[in-house]
Amino acid sequence: MNRLIKKLAIAVAVTVPLLAGAVDYDLNGDGWVDEADYELLTERIINQDAAYDAKYDINGDGIIDAVDANLLRSFENFNLRSYTVNGVSFKMVRVVGGTFTMGATAEQGSDAYSNEKPAHQVTLSSYCIGQTEVTQELWVAVMGSNPSDFTGNLQRPVEQVSWYDCQTFIIKLNQLTGANFRLPTEAEWEYAARGGNRSQGYKYSGSNTIGNVAWYYDNAYSVDSGSSNYGTHPVATKAPNELGLYDMSGNVGEWCQDWYGSYSSGAQTNPTGPTSGSNRVPRGGGWSAYAGGCRVSYRIFGSPSDTYPSRGLRLAL
Repeated sequence: MNRLIKKLAIAVAVTVPLLAGAVDYDLNGDGWVDEADYELLTERIINQDAAYDAKYDINGDGIIDAVDANLLRSFENFNLRSYTVNGVSFKMVRVVGGTFTMGATAEQGSDAYSNEKPAHQVTLSSYCIGQTEVTQELWVAVMGSNPSDFTGNLQRPVEQVSWYDCQTFIIKLNQLTGANFRLPTEAEWEYAARGGNRSQGYKYSGSNTIGNVAWYYDNAYSVDSGSSNYGTHPVATKAPNELGLYDMSGNVGEWCQDWYGSYSSGAQTNPTGPTSGSNRVPRGGGWSAYAGGCRVSYRIFGSPSDTYPSRGLRLAL
């Protein structure tokens, strides 16, 4: 089955039409146009003796084939959903659940610290995560003010926000949208940073060459403080990772929901961290962090009341 699906994914030279709303291509009716819909379509293509069903005929030519599969995947909102609050839009990315090794895996090498050990197996259900960090624009749309140190461009990530501030923001965002946004768990954050079920095993989120994917010490801190390169940068100005997520290494560190605690060696399913503690977990390094602090397994802790100009948040759902 997997070999057949891979064959169907071979590039097809087609002109992508202006596809209608995402609902028209939500083949399984779960509200998303995503990998599950692609799998349904490829099953229909493989099962050539099944009755014709127009919903699988993406280009409407009367034939259900690899052209339709490639059109579905080329849909600009494939694996994405857009939300708008007070005129500001942001995107969430569908992360297909799976099992991965969390912590000090081989590609982290000698850079890994003791609190990243032992590496252990984690299984996660599917969830959604922000395509980028929460921007200053979105924060202002929800909260009405901007706490950030690096202003002047509302597409920069919001920073100088505590874990408690993030909870207040999320409560108000949910009231405005009717959704159930939250911070990601530490395991969800790391799985997404590693590229989820598309992971290529990179040291940083999306690359083994940190400068390709991150604003960090070498290109954002060790420069003249008067330089435009100093500090945070507008989101999504570096390359994304395998899931199309931006800035999970560098720019700003991102608060997670969990209390900070030591890892255990046992396999876990949908872990949420310790039941209590005094510190919460930020992940991802930041513009002032060295390369080692932007690795996908690197973890630190901080008081939930702490604020820094290199720490913000990313939403989960």
